[in-house]
Amino acid sequence: PLITEHFRDGISLGEAVREQHGKDESVHRCCPPDVVVFPRCVEEVSALAKVCHQHHLPIIPFGTGTGLEGGVCAVKGGVCFSLRNMDQVLDLHQEDFDVTVEPGVTRKALNAYLRDTGLWFPVDPGADASLCGMAATNASGTNAVRYGTMRENVINLEVVLANGTIMHTAGKGRRPRKTSAGYNLTNLFVGSEGHLGIITKATLRLYGIPEAMVSAVCSFPSVQDAVDSTVQILQAGVAIARIEFLDDVMIDACNRFSCLSYPVSPTLFLEFHGSEQSLKEQVNTTEDITKSNRGSDFQWAQDAETRNQLWKARHDAWYAALALRPGCKAYATDVCVPLSRLPDIIVETKKDLIENRLTGPIAGHVGDGNFHCLIVVDPKDPEELHRVHLFTERLGRRALAMDGTCTGEHGVGLGKKVLLHDELGPKAVQVMWDIKNALDPNNLMNPGKILQ
Repeated sequence: PLITEHFRDGISLGEAVREQHGKDESVHRCCPPDVVVFPRCVEEVSALAKVCHQHHLPIIPFGTGTGLEGGVCAVKGGVCFSLRNMDQVLDLHQEDFDVTVEPGVTRKALNAYLRDTGLWFPVDPGADASLCGMAATNASGTNAVRYGTMRENVINLEVVLANGTIMHTAGKGRRPRKTSAGYNLTNLFVGSEGHLGIITKATLRLYGIPEAMVSAVCSFPSVQDAVDSTVQILQAGVAIARIEFLDDVMIDACNRFSCLSYPVSPTLFLEFHGSEQSLKEQVNTTEDITKSNRGSDFQWAQDAETRNQLWKARHDAWYAALALRPGCKAYATDVCVPLSRLPDIIVETKKDLIENRLTGPIAGHVGDGNFHCLIVVDPKDPEELHRVHLFTERLGRRALAMDGTCTGEHGVGLGKKVLLHDELGPKAVQVMWDIKNALDPNNLMNPGKILQ
């Protein structure tokens, strides 16, 4: 009643709508909010936040629901702010290579808007996620080895705080390519998972579309050979755009799901961007390196249609894994380690999966040391769910023991709070709590996430 009194349009109390907004793509159970609101502008977001703040109602921001760590689950009820109606591309500055978008704009929608400008936004997590949601989780994906994560590509944010205050992290309307002015508030909110405020605008870096692109597939007899090739390619200064690893189980699943016929062995998917001349140099260097590590001859994908088919197969790895056990759900782990430790952790992880009778094909952004184990699990089998929980805990601690992180790009959400504490230590976590308490003293913003 408090919300409907102040906001008569764009509100839903329906059970189906609330359940839709109480879950994401993760295995965490649905926790629906008490009400879903659909603001159309930042002023409405601010007004609604003030009502929630006055009456101590939890606030859960919602973009497209493609997250993988339960970040939108309303564990304490409250008000879900569904931002899909704020879907405008506001300011495009082609000559400055930047654009400002509202939270309802997705990655694919922005690139469709940019199609005739010669520019694109390359951060690609696979899902057609909201760009502001991607900023909230510091998403990355297959292009991060060349273009960086969201953290490197966000210039400025407009944020509504828990009390309804509207702020701009780099100053209103400002979009410099770099700055040393004061605390880096922009990067404080990138990766904050809706825990500090609601992102209502993001100013993003853009890039020129490369003159030429070419993709290739190369198979190896072992994980070690594939990772050694990756390290040597990066050490040689090859400006590779994408270099993705799939283990034998994953490539077999992709072959079946996407009607491909690649050898069932550890495999690299590679992509090169640049001028025609620079591509020849990059490809020649890369081929020499992979052959020295017992890699197969490259299978090429040069035209746009074949390249798109190749990368669609990589992005469909999630669904390929699910197809291994119809009727089951998938959970994606997300650890990241220094490159030199990647062979060790993958070999140990595969052994762990076999010993514990779990189905878990592996795919990863090998150029960053980040990989995903796509565990397919029967949600109705408590014993298997328990084995999965123990496995993910061991994997997270294995990554920490190798000087890595429990999450490379999915975020902490509900499931990694204990691991975050172990990773950062109590003093760093206490500083996070101090920041949280300064900006949101009533703990209204997306409560129950990130911090234990």
